[in-house]
Amino acid sequence: MRTERSLTRLDRLFARLDREPERPAHLDEPRMSPHRVVLFSATLAFYAAIVVAVVTTSWLVRFDWQVMFFRPYQQWPEIHGFLDYWVVLGQRGPTAVMVAAWLGWRSWRQHTLRPLLMFGAALLLLNATVGAAKIGMGRLGPHYATVIGSNEMGQGGDIFPSGHTANAVVTWGILAYLASTPRTRRYLSALSAVVSLSVGLTTVYLGTHWLSDVLLGWAAGLLILLALPWVEPLISVVESWILGIRDALRRRGGVPVPLPVTPASLLPQRSPAGSRDEQAPAREPVTAARSRAPAYLAPGPHTARCERTPVTPQGTRRPPHPERVRGTSARPLAGG
Repeated sequence: MRTERSLTRLDRLFARLDREPERPAHLDEPRMSPHRVVLFSATLAFYAAIVVAVVTTSWLVRFDWQVMFFRPYQQWPEIHGFLDYWVVLGQRGPTAVMVAAWLGWRSWRQHTLRPLLMFGAALLLLNATVGAAKIGMGRLGPHYATVIGSNEMGQGGDIFPSGHTANAVVTWGILAYLASTPRTRRYLSALSAVVSLSVGLTTVYLGTHWLSDVLLGWAAGLLILLALPWVEPLISVVESWILGIRDALRRRGGVPVPLPVTPASLLPQRSPAGSRDEQAPAREPVTAARSRAPAYLAPGPHTARCERTPVTPQGTRRPPHPERVRGTSARPLAGG
């Protein structure tokens, strides 16, 4: 028995959006594994070493001044215009809007608030930690330096660590952290590393940051990404609380709380009782362009090949031949 379907493209789109989350069930949320703890400790030690090197006016500060006197923006002026736009990938406002829009779509698509809540928690940690370090150390930038060879600490500046660099690490790194598959996570991790490294070096090229500012910004952003698994339990509690408030408001307004159900149009259809194909799922007519069931259909019970109703494409698969007529013999009769 052949069942015809009249689903439009819009119906198929909404049918896909009504499905369960696409996140694989076997992929657990990131945990604070021993490997991650070791990496977090090493990054924290690197962070402290950079701060000590700048505070004590070590060789790193002298190297900062050498890079500043080199003036990269004068050495390669032909790329100045491009890098003026590229550095926007590290600005808080534009990048937060782009990433929040993508994660908002994912939250709606996967029926969960976790992507948006994790992004909000990462930005909150970024503002608290990097902002406090900037105000506490008060370092002046290269354009406002007063004494050659000085670390320019405690002068009321807000340049150390680099906010552009730390924001690039966190904003683009959160996409890799929230990836649904290990392969996607590897690709996004590499892409976010390239973007954050290039943004940090761009600020040095433009003369808006010391090189040590960028090094500390990389460490600050990586520390936030590595610490996110500690925030996961709190995110789960906040998500349950928000969804509970939503359901309570719906009940108070007389709106029934929807349950995750499969659309009726996509359920397997059964033949009339007593027929041979009573347990077989409904099938779409097979065309020459597509011979397998589309991905948006809900899976049904499987049957053996010998029990399936044969469905063949419309028309013949034979190439056209002037002497061959469908349903008759193509060979002429002898003596005709």
